[in-house]
Amino acid sequence: MSALILLRSLFAYQAWANDELLEKIASLDQHVHNEERHAAIRLISHCHVVSRIFSAHLIGESHSYDTDNTADTPALAELRVAVAESDRWYLDYLEIVSPEQLSELVPFVFTDGDKGSMSRQEMLMHVALHGGYHRGEIGRILAQLSITPPWDTFAVHLHRAEPSRRRQAEPTRATFMQMDIPRTL
Repeated sequence: MSALILLRSLFAYQAWANDELLEKIASLDQHVHNEERHAAIRLISHCHVVSRIFSAHLIGESHSYDTDNTADTPALAELRVAVAESDRWYLDYLEIVSPEQLSELVPFVFTDGDKGSMSRQEMLMHVALHGGYHRGEIGRILAQLSITPPWDTFAVHLHRAEPSRRRQAEPTRATFMQMDIPRTL
């Protein structure tokens, strides 16, 4: 599987996971869990800002952010729309970027003024891993409230997106014997 195909799958997963989590956050009672709901929205806002910053880096444009979050907490409904638009942007970007472009180093400036450079592929991995990290934080907040967080695993996403994978035959020993994998660690 090529890196580009894997990145497309990873960002489809991220869009699915973001939508599931935002739906769960929306179900929190604002009066009972106001502090936790606010913390979750701030974390999602932070992820969204970082995603927008890196989308600008990916296409060589400037962005308007001077920190990695907004000063004011956005309304959840507006944030949901913005996150969905950002997720769609990444999926669209992955349809037009070439494998050669993925490996190109791109110079940029962090919001604190430090200079940096990453390949486009590294930037994309950063955005995906960063989002997963903070969705996990929100999952912990929900669990502490005795609220079951949504499933946020790549495997669950793949099997929901492609249910036929569940019906695949079990691999045989011969399947693994054909692979050139060391048998001991």
